[in-house]
Amino acid sequence: MIHQPLPSPPIAMQPIGFVRSPFQSLQGMPIQTAAAAHAEGWLDVLPAFQPGLRDIEGFEYLVLLTHLHQAGEQLEVVPFMDTVRHGVFATRAPARPNRIGLSIVRLLRVCGGQLHFAGNDMLDGTPVLDIKPYVPALDVRQTERIGWFEQGLERLPTTLSDERALSPDAVAART
Repeated sequence: MIHQPLPSPPIAMQPIGFVRSPFQSLQGMPIQTAAAAHAEGWLDVLPAFQPGLRDIEGFEYLVLLTHLHQAGEQLEVVPFMDTVRHGVFATRAPARPNRIGLSIVRLLRVCGGQLHFAGNDMLDGTPVLDIKPYVPALDVRQTERIGWFEQGLERLPTTLSDERALSPDAVAART
């Protein structure tokens, strides 16, 4: 039986804040927080959302859900850690529908409405949609099956973002 997609109205979201980062361009920046443990940045939480920061200093790690505002949208990609095309849902490539990013960062300090962190793999100005505390008992799963990443992970320490992160319009504009 083939199911037709359910009609869905657009989902509107607003940023709760913006990342400040030394990375001004998609090219040459880290591709995962695990490869950027010492890269620092901070999140400027908008005043209306700052009451939501209460008790956040009690966590060592945070999950930042972001909008990858300068990435493209594709259903098949060649990810940074491979040379073979995969379906985007089998990758962590930024060029994906809805352009939602996930970064696990180490919270260094809270200064008013600023969260200073390490493990920065985000572009300056990245809109943050949500913050969640990282809790290993809830978030860590042991697995032996990690698909093509089994070979690709060896490339992580030396792989940086390149033009594959750009939208097709941005690539065309550069040529």
